[in-house]
Amino acid sequence: MSERLLKLILTILAIVGVALAGCGKTPTKPKPGGPEPTWATYTTLNSGLVNDYVYAVAIDAQGNKWFGTYNGVSKFDGTNWTTYKTSNSGLANNQVYAIAVDASGNKWFGTYYGGVSKFDGTNWITYNTSNSGLPDNGVLAIAIDAQDNKWFAAEFSGVSRFDGTNWTTYNTSNSGLVSNFVMAIAVDASGKKWFGTSDGVSEFDGTSWTTYDTLNSGLAENHVPAIAIDASGNKWFGSRLAGVSKFDGTSWAVYDTSNSGLADNYVDAIAIDASGNKWFGIMGAGVSKFDGTNWITYNWTTSGLVTNDVAAIAIDASGNKWFGTHGGVSKFHE
Repeated sequence: MSERLLKLILTILAIVGVALAGCGKTPTKPKPGGPEPTWATYTTLNSGLVNDYVYAVAIDAQGNKWFGTYNGVSKFDGTNWTTYKTSNSGLANNQVYAIAVDASGNKWFGTYYGGVSKFDGTNWITYNTSNSGLPDNGVLAIAIDAQDNKWFAAEFSGVSRFDGTNWTTYNTSNSGLVSNFVMAIAVDASGKKWFGTSDGVSEFDGTSWTTYDTLNSGLAENHVPAIAIDASGNKWFGSRLAGVSKFDGTSWAVYDTSNSGLADNYVDAIAIDASGNKWFGIMGAGVSKFDGTNWITYNWTTSGLVTNDVAAIAIDASGNKWFGTHGGVSKFHE
């Protein structure tokens, strides 16, 4: 399918989705004594968003929102939109699956078979298999630790660490990483790295590796595309078929459609807000919020969410939730 035809199909779906979402919709209830929650949606039809398939969302220190899409990167400062593509910038590939912002404000874009592109606001540098130690040009996730090391999930080739000069790759042949297909990375308060893979979760403390899977732990499923760590140090793992697993370092708990208010078991994104609420982006079912006791689900029939396919979540300094979907971007203010 050509890119032009795909964009036409996505545009038609977005129009239909937005139109249907307004019909028979039950408004989200306001908090007692507080303002009514508000939604805003940005698509290629009503904004400068470059493409409605949004895979990644990141927010920099100035509050700019960065959206990685099927056809480039869009930056939104709250008023103006700027798009970066291979045709007008140093971006290595237009399909952007991961974004991270380092302590110096540099943006790091993980692309589909173009490697990693770094943007300092003026200059671009691309790291790929031909000019660096990156072992694979498909980069699905990026995390940055307290020492400013960049960690890249190099699709089928494990994980690479870049300290600004040197590259180190960890794979199943030279480390305790359980699988070379890594989809998610998170760094906890003690500096341990957690890698979500196709065969379980691997924890790395800089020296030793520990793997958790369905055979040796309470992990609900081995396919782990999302990880988040809360203020208490609990790890939350999203899965494709079995909901969410929570690990406190000793005990495990699983939340799925059979025992909780989770809307669907396909959890592709997780974010945690300043109040400790967990937000789960679900493919095909919207977003489920969990406050530790109660569950609320937002979808396109009951809220202003543009589509039920939610692939990325970021939360800004004002507490606004930004949902990257397969129909555009929805912003939610409670």
